Amino acid sequence: MTNRFEETPPVSTNSAEKTVAASRVRMNELVMPNDTNPLGNLMGGRLLQWMDVCSAISAQRHCNRNVVTISVDNVEFKKAIKLGEVVVIEAEVTCAFTSSMEVAMRVWAENLRTGERRLCTTSFYTFVSVDADGRPVPVPEIIPESDFEKERYEQAAKRRELRLEISKQNKQVERKNK
Repeated sequence: MTNRFEETPPVSTNSAEKTVAASRVRMNELVMPNDTNPLGNLMGGRLLQWMDVCSAISAQRHCNRNVVTISVDNVEFKKAIKLGEVVVIEAEVTCAFTSSMEVAMRVWAENLRTGERRLCTTSFYTFVSVDADGRPVPVPEIIPESDFEKERYEQAAKRRELRLEISKQNKQVERKNK
């Protein structure tokens, strides 16, 4: 991720303007009592819900269509997020394939009283663009601009291969358990 969230550009339907920057989303949520466990920490399920919403907006901003979540890479809750803190979720499309998109996520906890901000988790979500009947439809290519975006774009193919291999293995296990 970059820190270039100055102004969110308007959503463009021009496929020549589908840059990583154009897909960026920053979402903020305040951790309220109903969001926490008995220890006063944000519940993981609530964070996953917020991450799904933020990353879906990023994917929709890129493809100008409805999207469905296909996979979520490993999510490790590295640091607890406390009651009263602000959750800052950043998302951007890193790579677009035929009908799917990979979205990078970073989650920060921000203490508004102290100004402290700490990285709590990172993950990649995968979405598929769908038509009104829920069938996959092609997505435009993404245009990485910075060196960091280009490097992550190149690495996306390897991450996709791993996801597909894991999915294949899971299907084999399911068949054996029937």
